[in-house]
Amino acid sequence: MAVLDLLDLPAALPAYAPVLGLDLGEKTIGVAVSDATRAIASPLELIRKGKFTDDAHQLFKLMEGRGAKGVVIGLPVNMDGTEGPRCQSVRAFGRNLLRLRPDLPIAFWDERWSTQAVQRMMTDEADLSRARRAELVDKMAAAYILQGALDRLGYAA
Repeated sequence: MAVLDLLDLPAALPAYAPVLGLDLGEKTIGVAVSDATRAIASPLELIRKGKFTDDAHQLFKLMEGRGAKGVVIGLPVNMDGTEGPRCQSVRAFGRNLLRLRPDLPIAFWDERWSTQAVQRMMTDEADLSRARRAELVDKMAAAYILQGALDRLGYAA
């Protein structure tokens, strides 16, 4: 498999297979998972970054545990729509995942404003403390990214 356009992702997946969503930070990877119908994204886990192969194996273990068959990775596009060094790093992460698991369907989804939207929600609506927000923001952002991609694909009708 290869990196796919988001709209091509469903054809590369078996029916009723969940998908993981990833928010790649500098120190952590926020992980979310969809339900089997790919209608709802839920925060799942926060992985503290270490060696790439260790991080990848943690992701693969989560995929196996949830029956997930594809990955949507948040792409930190600049506000003007261009891709900078962070996008290059995220795309390299996707390519490196494919080196370990060549059959894995991967798509990218524009994550502009995801972290800010989640932080605002946690501050305004959930009234969470700063420490609790810091603990949750990356996996909540992964769910926000994945939900946006699922909505674009029309699963949440």
